[in-house]
Amino acid sequence: MNTPFIYSHTFILDKAHFNECYSQSVDSTPSFSTYFKAIVLTLFGLVLVLFSDVNAYAAWFVFALGILEAVSIYYKQAWWVMRQLLSKAAKGEVTLTIDDKGISTESFYVKSMVLWENIKDYKKTQLGWVITHDLGNNYISDSCLSEESQALFKERQSSQNAN
Repeated sequence: MNTPFIYSHTFILDKAHFNECYSQSVDSTPSFSTYFKAIVLTLFGLVLVLFSDVNAYAAWFVFALGILEAVSIYYKQAWWVMRQLLSKAAKGEVTLTIDDKGISTESFYVKSMVLWENIKDYKKTQLGWVITHDLGNNYISDSCLSEESQALFKERQSSQNAN
């Protein structure tokens, strides 16, 4: 008789968790195209400031907006983590459950379930897994998973790659 698989783990949404989520799931390699909008806004604002009769406040605003855009790209991870820490879910307890149906997370504010058949891709990162499904991506840290859970993800990943 085959016993059903079930694993449950509780963790806290803290700064370390959010930093790991961002660093493992977001491609943050800077390129020219990433900064294109910031460069255009800055140059356009500079042209308005130096060579135009437009209201000086508006011209400086456009210039400052370009600089702010460049800074927001450079500090994208820090800003994302800060926004997460200011959310109502921050410092909250989350229960991750992996069973025969799928992966579910439950906290005071959110209860979600991703069914195994809805998962499109399993990507192993250095510190966890990025799970791609119909509604987007979820990151699950290896620190939240047992060896059996990690083996289950590897098995599902290899069976998916075989198809």
